[in-house]
Amino acid sequence: MERVKVGVIGTGFIGPAHIEALRRLGNIDVVALAECCDDVAKSKAETLGIERYYGDYRELLKDGEIQSVHICSPNYLHYEMTKAALEAGKHVICEKPLAVNVGQAEELVELADEKGLVNAVNFNIRYYPLMRQLRLMVDKGDVGEVFAVQGSYLQDWLFHPTDYNWRLEPDQSGPSRAIADIGSHWMDLIEFITGLRIQEVCADFATFHKVRKKPLKPVETYAGKVLKPEDYQDMPINTEDYATVLFRFENDGRGVMTVNQVAAGRKNRLYFEIDGAKKAVAWESEAPNQIWIGNRDGNNEIMMRDPSLVYPECMDLIDYPGGHNEGFPDTFKQLCKEVYGYISGKNSGPASYPTFRDGLRELVLCEKIMESNKSKAWVKIPQ
Repeated sequence: MERVKVGVIGTGFIGPAHIEALRRLGNIDVVALAECCDDVAKSKAETLGIERYYGDYRELLKDGEIQSVHICSPNYLHYEMTKAALEAGKHVICEKPLAVNVGQAEELVELADEKGLVNAVNFNIRYYPLMRQLRLMVDKGDVGEVFAVQGSYLQDWLFHPTDYNWRLEPDQSGPSRAIADIGSHWMDLIEFITGLRIQEVCADFATFHKVRKKPLKPVETYAGKVLKPEDYQDMPINTEDYATVLFRFENDGRGVMTVNQVAAGRKNRLYFEIDGAKKAVAWESEAPNQIWIGNRDGNNEIMMRDPSLVYPECMDLIDYPGGHNEGFPDTFKQLCKEVYGYISGKNSGPASYPTFRDGLRELVLCEKIMESNKSKAWVKIPQ
């Protein structure tokens, strides 16, 4: 099997997750990384066991051996790095958001199509095996017509006013935070599972910590470090900690989502329930190996992630037998497995993975949700 040479740009929290997933595939060589400067790049390369490193991502893109690039940098850099990678003839797997506005994302979609390169956005939550099972249950009519969807994405990593990260700064993260950061995952997942597109939104935002303590020393995401009082400076916050969004779907179904990054005790909990004409189904990311199935005229059920129980079309996403749990790191592996099937030529035809068009879709939704919050009214989504 031909081995694919890969470069990774950005090695904070998410970059190493990509690297680990790629190494688990067996036919991928992560040969280089790029960081913000030579010293950081060298240190990260030594830690991660990567031979080549660059303090400027443009130098990585000049490496003719590299066939594909993973963009794992802060949000505001995604557009310029992705554009440069495509122009250099590299396949691109980009962290979401694809860009910080719709115009940039549209340009990247057009450029990727023009170049004929594989392009993907890391909506990894689709790749819990039971997400594919749920989609099949909807497609095959097990759930019936979807009447309503409700759920949330809750975290507590910004619970304290001393919690700080570059995602709090719009010039690095973009104009929306909770919606763009975690709400985008929820919306992508719901449209993927139900096959229904959101047609209208009505949103309400809140910022609970209007001033936060910004560390004067670097603190990585989820690092759990606490500095001394003199090591902070006050920073005004103008992105949302919280949002609730009402949805109207194309089949006239209804939905509601709450996202909250100051929900104590919720480390990373995405939850949804789909209420159908035949039954209801529910799932949460902190217990990802089971589906709750609700019945009106019989006992409710728990379906486990077990190769002997799921639809055959779901089997490609399951690598371990029942009772041997698969979780967050496995979603990266499974997404990369599908993407690299296309890069290697093993797979062909319409992309089965989330592409730049899916990344564009989430930016359109986010911009219209922000518009709704500002106008305090229902806003239609362009289709």
